[in-house]
Amino acid sequence: MRQYIKNRILILLTIISVVIFFACKKESTVVKMHYNYYGLIPGKYIIYDVKEMYHDDASNIHDTTIYQLKTYIGSDYIDNQGRTAKEFKRFKRNTNTSPWVLSDVWTSIIDDFKAELVEENQRVVKLVFATTSNKSWNPNMFNTYEVLEYNYTNIHKPMNFNNISFDSTITVDQGSFKSLINSERMYEVYATNVGLVSKMYKKLIIANFDSLNVKKGSEIYYNIVSHGFE
Repeated sequence: MRQYIKNRILILLTIISVVIFFACKKESTVVKMHYNYYGLIPGKYIIYDVKEMYHDDASNIHDTTIYQLKTYIGSDYIDNQGRTAKEFKRFKRNTNTSPWVLSDVWTSIIDDFKAELVEENQRVVKLVFATTSNKSWNPNMFNTYEVLEYNYTNIHKPMNFNNISFDSTITVDQGSFKSLINSERMYEVYATNVGLVSKMYKKLIIANFDSLNVKKGSEIYYNIVSHGFE
């Protein structure tokens, strides 16, 4: 009888240990989702220096536009899916002393392990969680744009932009291609508790592998200048 009781106690302790183990494992997984890379915090603003370049060599056009962009996380907004999202406001100005002019009011949300931005009525998946090296996704899974594949590189790495240091960043690799007539490179960098801090979009038609001999295409560069709360 005594041995029977000991066995029952042993079984009970084993069950309790298993339950505690999986509970702790589940809690650990939640902590490591890293939602704060997206920076979707009400009142949060980020200011960027932006450079846009457009090339059309046949028309002798090589235009460069330089301006500042400010993004601001506003109040709650019910999106076209009936979910409670956040206003994502975008302001522009030509110089750092010019007044801000509201250019867009988009919406953004973190839902079902995805950070989504609805821009020009098109829902784009900017990040997926958790931020691990084996993640890949189609940012256009909810719209009619072409199917693409994004993935993470340089996960949780410190970086510096415009003399602003960030302890932990992730890079979203959005594509890279080089050929005799093409030069393409696209990525975005996000910093924990901040959001997007740097962006490159370069899609060019070139001549003879020479990326300086541009025939047609566009380039966009974002670099953070400051961030905070209002």
